[in-house]
Amino acid sequence: MGKETRLFKSEERKTRADVSTFLHQLADKISDGNVVLSQGAKEIVLQIPQNVVLEVQVEDEEKKARGIQHSLEIELKWFDNDEQAGTIELK
Repeated sequence: MGKETRLFKSEERKTRADVSTFLHQLADKISDGNVVLSQGAKEIVLQIPQNVVLEVQVEDEEKKARGIQHSLEIELKWFDNDEQAGTIELK
């Protein structure tokens, strides 16, 4: 198994409307192929290729103190010089 290095992470509480706005802005940046993420002095620039792998996952995790935590995870993956990707539909 390969070594994984975390380059950027952010987690913050937001309203559903704020999340929606952020995701719309992110989608526009992905469409352009250039995404810049920043938090304070930390910044990362991503060059998104034409084809990526889109992974969508929904999970429920039981937390002892607070009950069940629900999550919707959306992940984009790609390799350098890789133009292969699968198909998913949003309904």
